[in-house]
This record gives sequence, structure tokens and C-alpha cells, in this order.
Amino acid sequence: MRGDGTAHGAGGGRTGEGTGRTGVRPPAAAVAAAERLDLPDPEIGSSPRPNELQLVRFPIWLTIPRKAWRPRTATATVDGTTATVVARPLRVTWSMGDGTTVVCRGPGTAYREGRDDPRRPSPTCGHTYLEPSTDAAGGEYRVTATVTWEVTWTAAGRSGPLAPLTTRAGTAFRVAESQAIVTA
Repeated sequence: MRGDGTAHGAGGGRTGEGTGRTGVRPPAAAVAAAERLDLPDPEIGSSPRPNELQLVRFPIWLTIPRKAWRPRTATATVDGTTATVVARPLRVTWSMGDGTTVVCRGPGTAYREGRDDPRRPSPTCGHTYLEPSTDAAGGEYRVTATVTWEVTWTAAGRSGPLAPLTTRAGTAFRVAESQAIVTA
């Protein structure tokens, strides 16, 4: 936690404020425990995969691994007070690089080859590009996944919220148009 109350992490990074939103001020131990949280940066998954060519008007299934979508805890003791904080993932906000934002309330659904129809949108989290990425910087859309974590604390018979934390990661999608050729 930096002196200005924002948190930071490795990789894509994490951000958030160190104080709660209620009238109950968290003890120093809760703030110290929050600093110890080990929140993973999201691993971006998609079908088609990010390194494969995406097609205009063809749905992309967006996912974060389910194993990463679980609560994290940390504990700290300061001046004889022990506090535990719990961070729970709430949502993933996907910035798709084409001006579209997709908000998913869970990790998304992994596409299952041979079981799911690739022409159908994801049942939980996905996006369909309407324009190719040829005019975007580098010919690809820069995509960012930001996970928002709800953080709560308990200490000495009291409890309350801390400000949410976020973790993020990015990738790029190349999107092209598929041209049909009619032969007679």
C-alpha cells in the first residue's frame, strides 16, 4: 500500500483505497492485512484464443480460469489487534479495444470443443466485433480484463468493508473480415 492509500501489485497491477465506506474505521491491522493480500492478475482466456485470428461477426467467448475465481484471505496483527481480510472477485470488466466494454459477473464459460456451437455467443461472457482491427494501432485491438475484488475485514468483534481492489491484464486481438467467394 502506498502512502496515498492505493494498493499496487505485480504484473498488470492492482489498485484500490485503504479505508472503508462505512462509519466504522478499520483498525490498522485490517489495513496491514489488506496489504498482504495476494491477488492474482487475470489470465485472459478466449475462444478463439488471443493469438488466433478473430473474425468480424463471429462470437468470442471470454474467460478467466475458474481456479483463480475464489476468495483470498490475509491476516495481520498490529498493536495486539489481529484482523483478517477477505477479497472476493465480483466482476470482470473487459475493455475490448473497439470502444466496447463488457462486464461479466463471473469468470465466464470456457468453450468446449465438440460440445459448444462456435457460432453461438457465450452464455455468460463474450463479445462480437463488428469491425476489423486493420485501422487500430498495430492492426490489433488492445484488450484489457480488470477483475474487481470486494474486500471486507473482521477484527476484535467488529467488521466492515474496505474499498474494492482491482487486478488487470491485457492482450491483443487481431480481427479480420472473412470474404465469401461465389463460384458458379
